[in-house]
Amino acid sequence: MVREKVVSLEDRVPKLKEQRKKKANRRLVMLLSLFFILIVFVVYIQSPLSQVQDLVIEGNELLTAETIVNETEIEIGTTIWSIRKSSVEEKIKEHPVIKDVRIQLLFPNKYLIQVTEYKQSALLVNGTEWFPVLENGYIVNEPTTDWSLQSYPIVRGFIEDKYLESLLTQLTSLDEQIVQRISEIQYTPKETDAYHITLYMNDGFEVSATIRTLAEKLTFYPSIISQLDPNQKGVIDLEVGTYFKAYETPKQEGEETTNEDN
Repeated sequence: MVREKVVSLEDRVPKLKEQRKKKANRRLVMLLSLFFILIVFVVYIQSPLSQVQDLVIEGNELLTAETIVNETEIEIGTTIWSIRKSSVEEKIKEHPVIKDVRIQLLFPNKYLIQVTEYKQSALLVNGTEWFPVLENGYIVNEPTTDWSLQSYPIVRGFIEDKYLESLLTQLTSLDEQIVQRISEIQYTPKETDAYHITLYMNDGFEVSATIRTLAEKLTFYPSIISQLDPNQKGVIDLEVGTYFKAYETPKQEGEETTNEDN
């Protein structure tokens, strides 16, 4: 018969005491740590460190940092814990120039605001001033002095807002690669069509069109010019159907003399 190993009570008591002592020490350390963290937290929220000291703006080109800060309605000195990031983001996105925004706390007391603005799609000329037009159709109120923006289509000649708004709606419906082919859009109304416009393309062609069907018909522009002689410029009429009329070639001086002699 196998004898069971017998452990006396006197041998077990010291081990149990040691285990209990270790557990008690761990609890004490945990409580002290929590107490220390709580003290630090209380000191932090009561100190200037818990108040907003700076707002860092990134990604803005059209809007000034000051404009975006004003949209946040956050004042320097505001307690960080009173700020709801989602609410602030919604307020900023209410501005027609802002497409998206992301806010991040930079510990201990700064906020990083990263904005994405709507892309520019055209330039509206009013007198001697140039106003950026965005992809959502919004016209920036402040004129620009950035001449690099002249790479965008220049829009001029519009007096009544309804025709301009209709044009911008059509432009936002067009593929960006098509829009980049346009050099200038001139409002040239006719007695039979108050929505008539003339487009001057970067490749030298001229397009006669009506605003109402501009996006629908200009989509086929690459296909149309692929069938034309690139050295023979002229007017592509998209008003009703689609046809091409070459510019009249100026008569040479020698030809005029010959015709006069005859």
